[in-house]
Parts: sequence; C-alpha cells; structure tokens
Amino acid sequence: MDALDRKILSIISLNARIPFRDVAVQCGVSRAAVHQRVQKLFDDGVITGSGYHVNPKSIGYSTCTFVGLSLEKGSMYRQVVSKLNEIPEVVESHFTTGRYGMIIKLYARDNSHLMELINNQIQEIEGVTSTETLISLDQGFKKEVPIIATE
Repeated sequence: MDALDRKILSIISLNARIPFRDVAVQCGVSRAAVHQRVQKLFDDGVITGSGYHVNPKSIGYSTCTFVGLSLEKGSMYRQVVSKLNEIPEVVESHFTTGRYGMIIKLYARDNSHLMELINNQIQEIEGVTSTETLISLDQGFKKEVPIIATE
C-alpha cells in the first residue's frame, strides 16, 4: 500500500458515498485509477466492507450493552463465538485478555429484552460460566482508525 492508497482510504473512510470522480480530483489522478485502487484494496482485504450504518435507536433498539463473558476454558472460544453469532442482537465479539475471556456488544429493545437475551440465550451457551453487563448510557463518538499517509 502506497501513499496514494492511503490518501484514497483517508477520503473514503470519512464518506463512503463520495463519488470516485471527487476522490480522483482530490488525489490528482483519474477516476479509473481510483476505481482500480479501491478494487485492489477490497481484494487485498484492506477494505472489509461498505454500506450504510443504521442508527439502532431509530429501529427500536434503545439499549446498547457490553457484556463481559467468563469462559469455562479459553479453548471454548470458537464454539462460543459460533453460538453468539446466531443471536442477531449480538453485533460484536472480542476474545480478550484480562478479567473476561470475551467481551460482546449487543443491542436490545429495552431492559426486559436485554434480560431475556442474557438469561435465556447467552448464559445458556455451553462454556459461558458468568456474565457482567455494562449498559451504555450514551455513545460519545465512533470513528475509524486513523490512516496516516506515508511517503
């Protein structure tokens, strides 16, 4: 990845809907060059997705929650992840160091829905020995990692 790739990434990471024509103007290259570079970034796994971000509150998910999971054994991580992935409200899963074997992020419609998810689904997964729930009161910001141009 060269400086042009990084410049393209820095532009499209701020606005995925920006026309390639506008990116090309900012980078001083042709629209075709931008298109080819972006396609290669997809092919190389640098760009892993694109699309729209939906505000969960606007579709009825008012509670954002982080849950620490303790596992019976760390080696059970993959099977636990597989089961968590079957729960649509669980949107992120991380294998971690420290107090918990895993941290997950989920959205619930309300506290009753959250309780059902934790008690009847997450805590029922084989290998999960305990959970600790942290409810997000507000999201201060969300952003992508910085893309630093190299020369």
